[in-house]
Amino acid sequence: RLGGPWLLGLLTRLLLWGSPGAWASYLRRSSSCMPIPQRMALCYDIGYSEMRIPNLLEHETMTEVIQQSSSWLPLLARECHPDARIFLCSLFAPICLDRLIYPCRSLCEAVKRSCAPVMACYGYPWPEILNCNKFPADHELCIAAVSMDENSSSRRMPRASCKDCELEEASTAREILESLCANDFAVKIRILRKNTTTTISDFDLDPSKVEVLKHGPLLRTEIPARLQQWLDIDATCAHNIMRGTHAGVFVVSGEVQSDKVVVNKAYAWQKRNRNLHQAVRRWKHHRCPEQAG
Repeated sequence: RLGGPWLLGLLTRLLLWGSPGAWASYLRRSSSCMPIPQRMALCYDIGYSEMRIPNLLEHETMTEVIQQSSSWLPLLARECHPDARIFLCSLFAPICLDRLIYPCRSLCEAVKRSCAPVMACYGYPWPEILNCNKFPADHELCIAAVSMDENSSSRRMPRASCKDCELEEASTAREILESLCANDFAVKIRILRKNTTTTISDFDLDPSKVEVLKHGPLLRTEIPARLQQWLDIDATCAHNIMRGTHAGVFVVSGEVQSDKVVVNKAYAWQKRNRNLHQAVRRWKHHRCPEQAG
């Protein structure tokens, strides 16, 4: 789970570096190639096996590299951008070639666009050490983005939520009914995981398994599309709800915020959740307090 202390430690430990040109000249003279150790979870098994020390962030020992790179693991766990790991490893564990290869400025900007808001949730800015203006333009030799550009993709780039959305325990039927009343919409849906091999999991809504309990300000016909949009842009919430499963049925409720829906509550639709089953059966005849009288 993401929290403030890891980012505070990250920002206080990272050092600023000067222009890439000056540091690159120094590295070419002094750096050496070393195997990427398994203890370096950020970059181990990234696709190449050797890295340069010192790296592009001026870390001079493997101990320092492992310590500081581990600070970024919670951010990657939020799945804020599919190329975040590639971008960070190009700096923490630069590939051992005849010359230094920096990440392209566009790669930095794409990762920053999706990941900086997550850091901002906890009051921390994108660190100066990752200032995208320090990296080469795309026409130069550099590491480009692997994922499709978000402007040309039909699928919006996932944006991690500041809220840690988790499955709720179906405590009592009454509490569930009160929760459904407090939210703008409530729907029983089936979610499918499309892949498990990429950095960000892709989720699909099964349109044949959508049961609208409460539509609120939304039209019933637009709910499937709005919930699919939620699955597309809120990777963190969907990932936490699925808990590693490939498919599942859930009762979700939430609020409508301008052009998107936000899920506040999610319950797993399972036989053992008798309180949830009872609440859904009673919902048809239930009158919320503001509707009574």
